[in-house]
Amino acid sequence: MALRLFPSPTLARYTARMFLVRTLAFLGGLVVILMTLDLLGESGRILAVEGNGEAELWKYVSLRVPQIIALFLPFSVLLATLVTFMTLNQASEVTVFRAAGLSAHQILAPFMLAAFVVAAANFAFNERFLARANAELDAWKKAEYRPIDRGVRPRTEVWVRAGDDLWHAEEVRGTGEATRLVNVTQYDREADRLVAVVRAREAQPMPGGWLLTEARRFEVDEGTREEHATLPVVSTAAPEQFTTASVNADHLPFGQLRRAIASLDAAGKPTDTLVAKLHHKVSGPLSAVLMPLLGAVAAFGLARSGKLFVRAVVGLGLGFAFFVADNFAMALADFGTFPPWAAAWAPFLLFLLVGESVLIRTEE
Repeated sequence: MALRLFPSPTLARYTARMFLVRTLAFLGGLVVILMTLDLLGESGRILAVEGNGEAELWKYVSLRVPQIIALFLPFSVLLATLVTFMTLNQASEVTVFRAAGLSAHQILAPFMLAAFVVAAANFAFNERFLARANAELDAWKKAEYRPIDRGVRPRTEVWVRAGDDLWHAEEVRGTGEATRLVNVTQYDREADRLVAVVRAREAQPMPGGWLLTEARRFEVDEGTREEHATLPVVSTAAPEQFTTASVNADHLPFGQLRRAIASLDAAGKPTDTLVAKLHHKVSGPLSAVLMPLLGAVAAFGLARSGKLFVRAVVGLGLGFAFFVADNFAMALADFGTFPPWAAAWAPFLLFLLVGESVLIRTEE
């Protein structure tokens, strides 16, 4: 029995069912309460727009609920873990499990498996619903809850760095060899010193650089200005650098984000923050698997010892410490002071070791 992960399938189903029911109950309660409070705060802004009514309120709810679910599902798993373990402990069921020959890890195994199922469902939910809801809600908020114009618009106010030089285009049209830069300015720099400023009505790619139309070149040192009907400019700036749109990782599912990062890499743009968020799309939902391990401190030890509440508080503290560390690591990745993979996975691995250490020290 000691070598079997699930010595008793009946007990495994019993504890896993208790855990899942409480997880769904906590999640449902949190979603209803938080969505109600959030809607009370936003309904005034939504209804202030002429033509908006009940349909727009329900639209807001449909877009906001996926965000609340994704944010508070790990908290629900943590709370469900603690309540389930406290219930089992108070009824002396943990003592019965141990007397039957089950180890602490065997008692935890059904919880971990159920939490993994929750994590997989969370990942699938984020891929299917959350990314689309984030993009649509952000666009709607930017339009101040007015109807959104779905027409395709050219990119405007694009800045690109190529070596020491800086490029600015008021408008970018087309892609690849058909790229056209409208009202473009090149700041020609050498060793961080401005040498010349070139302005043109239009620019199109050519081998090794760009062909500028109706160009005016101002030499900084001489203070002279030259005008050219066409002016070829040698530059390492590639069309992809102008046409690759800025990427919001929260608006894209995992596969699309990977492709967007590859495009940005090809265009020579920084991607560390996006890579960290790509990893976090997996490590974030997987954090649900940690919650039974961190909350297990509430399961072991006799209820009559008087320390059950203290154990529950310790488990709650460990869970919230993980969320704080996870957010802190992602913030460091945003500032570029932490490797992307470490920002996403270091808190998970650290608290996995912490949970195992606490479990072994207190029980095994």
